[in-house]
Amino acid sequence: MSASTGKLNPSAIIAASLAGLLFGFDTAVIAGVTDALRGTFGLSAAQLGAAVSAALVGTLVGALGAGKPGDRYGSRTILLWIAIAYIVSALGSALSSGLTMLVAFRFLGGLAIGGSSVLAPVYITEVAPPERRGMLVGFFQLSIVLGILGAYVSNFLIAQAVGGELAWRLKLGVAAVPALLFFVLMLRVPQSPRWLFHHGRTAEARKAIEALSMGDPDTLLGQFAEGATAPGDDRLRWRLHRRPILLAIGLAMFNQLSGINAILYYLGDIFAAAGFDAVSADLQAVAIGVANLLATMLGMAIIDRVGRKPLLLIGAMGTAIALTCVATIYSTGHGQALLLPALIGFILFFAISQGAVIWVYLSEIFPTAVRARGQSLGSATHWGMNALIAFGFPVVAQYTQALPFWLFAGAMLVQAVVIWRYFPETRGLSLETMGRTVEGRE
Repeated sequence: MSASTGKLNPSAIIAASLAGLLFGFDTAVIAGVTDALRGTFGLSAAQLGAAVSAALVGTLVGALGAGKPGDRYGSRTILLWIAIAYIVSALGSALSSGLTMLVAFRFLGGLAIGGSSVLAPVYITEVAPPERRGMLVGFFQLSIVLGILGAYVSNFLIAQAVGGELAWRLKLGVAAVPALLFFVLMLRVPQSPRWLFHHGRTAEARKAIEALSMGDPDTLLGQFAEGATAPGDDRLRWRLHRRPILLAIGLAMFNQLSGINAILYYLGDIFAAAGFDAVSADLQAVAIGVANLLATMLGMAIIDRVGRKPLLLIGAMGTAIALTCVATIYSTGHGQALLLPALIGFILFFAISQGAVIWVYLSEIFPTAVRARGQSLGSATHWGMNALIAFGFPVVAQYTQALPFWLFAGAMLVQAVVIWRYFPETRGLSLETMGRTVEGRE
């Protein structure tokens, strides 16, 4: 049942979604500096993997640690501190005098990314009407994609304009500008009304509903009361939340087993292994970023019409086919001209499915009292797998470039079966009635 009778004020969605832009930028910008870092610091394949995955370790810690303070102090409050961490990380990475310093500041950036992946979707989910929740949370994913594309374009433009060591420093430092904008905009939006109501601050919740133009305050406050948890149910526990916990872990694991972030991090190396020079690799990375953006926009447009489950099934099969094509190119040593179309096909199927669905699904399947901690569990699983794959990819690829892609393709086939068999559809359900569907009682 929906109680949305107003038109949601877009300022809160825009502000929280900027966390996604920084998430995407910081995730992808490393692809344009791996070769420079290897030369500047004399890194081996394992050391390069460690340099890239150091930020991901921070992301894992940030995702694990953001849930409890998010539930206690509110998503909006912690997002302000995350904005500060983004600013410091960008400037510190750009000014690093050695590998240890760079790793430390990228670890800080990882903390911010991890926290963003938990709390920005939670905030948007809690202020969005059910009938548009998928699209509005999708703005977070769209911002991630814009950040990824922005990183690729920024890397290309800086590489054309600046040479030497200054280039990679500028590539890493430019993220401080949108991070400052994110901080300023978050200062202007209220806490989540659902969070305020759950913490007994009903008058503030009413004011926040009005400020956000969410609809009739009395109706919404009544819905919040209907979905309130019983005393003692405000902790994330296996006995009470087993089904959403398993769904969150499964979706997050398969998201990374697609190979999406390993491909984004090492895109330059992937093209180089197929015989492309640095300029060609940069331009083709931009093409992949554009494809990612267009497919994400399509996914946002249809997620509330088609539903979460059908998109995940379509994406699993499509990415499996595209990854098989990439693996075959490397296994046979032929068809390098088809590498870019195959990778674009992979990105298209990923973006329209898992890319559009993951942050929506994770943020809506847990009750309000434990939503941030549930999102934290899913995000931590996502980033833990990310760190493992990002570290292992260059190590495995230096011996056999094809094997990682065969493994990714197989994982997508397994995902299709799991999604079809176990995942419920959540399209259009209010957050207060979601639990009965997730637990299989409806």
